[in-house]
Parts: sequence; C-alpha cells; structure tokens
Amino acid sequence: MYHVLRQLGKQVATANPFDLPPNLRFLDPEGILRHFEQAPAETLASIDLLLVLDTSAWAQLGGMGEVIRTTQADVAVLDHHLGGDHLGAILFKDTSAEAAGRLVFEAAGHLGAEVTPQIATPLFAALATDTGWFRFSSTNERTYELAAKLVAAGARPDQIYKELYECETLARLNLTGRVLARTQVELGGRLIYTWITLEDFDACGALPGDSEDLVNMTLAVNGTEFAVILVEQRTGGVKLSFRSRCDLDCSRIAGQFGGGGHKSAAGAFIQAPLDEARAKILDVVRSAMS
Repeated sequence: MYHVLRQLGKQVATANPFDLPPNLRFLDPEGILRHFEQAPAETLASIDLLLVLDTSAWAQLGGMGEVIRTTQADVAVLDHHLGGDHLGAILFKDTSAEAAGRLVFEAAGHLGAEVTPQIATPLFAALATDTGWFRFSSTNERTYELAAKLVAAGARPDQIYKELYECETLARLNLTGRVLARTQVELGGRLIYTWITLEDFDACGALPGDSEDLVNMTLAVNGTEFAVILVEQRTGGVKLSFRSRCDLDCSRIAGQFGGGGHKSAAGAFIQAPLDEARAKILDVVRSAMS
C-alpha cells in the first residue's frame, strides 16, 4: 500500500506496531516499515489520513493504539477479518476476501496504480500465507486467478517460499523441537495444544517471531480438529493462537478473549500467568467442542 500511494504522488510514512520478524525482512529491502516509535512525532501530527491494514482489533495494534485514539487525522481500516473493535474509523471491510493483500490489490486497481514487482511480491506473500499456501478452505478460484496476476506482475513464488520457510535459524529449529515435544492431546485426539515459555525463548536464543506458524504444525497430527498454542510474553500476559479444521469457529473462541480472526484461524491475548491462561482457555475450548 505504501508503494501504491507513493506511485500516486502521496507523501507516505509507515508505522509498524511491532518489529518485523526476520523471515519477513526480505519483503522490505528498503527498510520503509519502521517501528511506530521511530516515526517522528511531527509526522504523526501532520498526517491527513491514518490507514490501518489487516486488523481492527486494539489488541493487535500495540503502541499504535494510543496514536489512533488521539490522532486528529481521519482514520480508515482496510481489513478482511470477521471480528474487531470499534476504532472510530471509516471501514473498508470485506470478510469474503481470503487476504488483506487482495484488498490492497483491488485498491491499486481502483486508484489506477500499476502493480509492479515491488508491489506484487508482498501481495503474493500475503495471499499465500493467509491461505496456508493455498490449502485452507478460504482458497477458491479467484484466489488462483489473483495469484496468477501477481506472478505475471513479477512475484516469484519460489523465491518467496524459500525466504518464508527455508531460511530458518538454528534457534527457531530448536524452539520448534521443544514446543512440539510437549504437545498434548485431549478429547480422543480431537483437541491438540502446546505452549511456549519465556525460558524456551532464552534457552534456544529464539526471537518472539520464531513462534509464528508453530500452531499449524500441530494440526498435522491425524485426527486433530482444533489446535491451541499459548505464547508467554515478556511484557506480561499470554498470546493465543487458534486453528480449526472442524465446525468450531476460531474467531468465536478468540472473541471471548478480546481477539478475532477467521473461522479457521484466529488469535487473542490474555493478561494472566501462563498456567492460569492455559487452564482458562482449555476449559472454554473443551466446552465448545463437547
């Protein structure tokens, strides 16, 4: 979206609520995705529009939440998730879209911007990752049509896949082993869950971003229908991720804890010690699956 708007002659600054994970840095070779604290105060004070991408949940906005609450600029949201909070924003929301990348692509078309390789690459990554590399039920005919258009515009799926999944660090590999080794199942194998402690990160030398997608690996166990992973946060509390391949709606579970997402994948945050959070979350999921 940054490059689309720049192409249209707009002055654009980015403010990312969190640091960019190492495996995504290839998408930003110019280093334009700055942490919001690096954005000069005068820049945030002088903007006409603050555009929020891919979420409308306060819990996912980090320190940018306070900026959004206090800005004098117009606020707009471009999102495809079912749930969300009221941000006092103009909503451009399409819950039928499989990825926010589709909405950016469509916006580029409406605005008359050319989809360059610089734009097509992150859009393809968005489309592929949000559909589980085209294996989730959200994938449809239009998904492949969009993928083809992005490839024609310069996206290289082989290189994108390699950067995302084949440039692992030893730290993440070790973290994966620890997390999968403690995985447990209940309800005859239908429910599967695991957790990550701060000690796990320290012992492996792993970064917070190294926990991404580990929950997806648990659903590879035959017979599992719903997966949960809990990740202890250094700032306190626990990050929750849910995955479903049954009728149980992940976004409904996440919504009970102030989170949101999709039917098959959602997340939330709970301000509680890990053991307490695990007991509370599992009680809710067990009840929903019974």
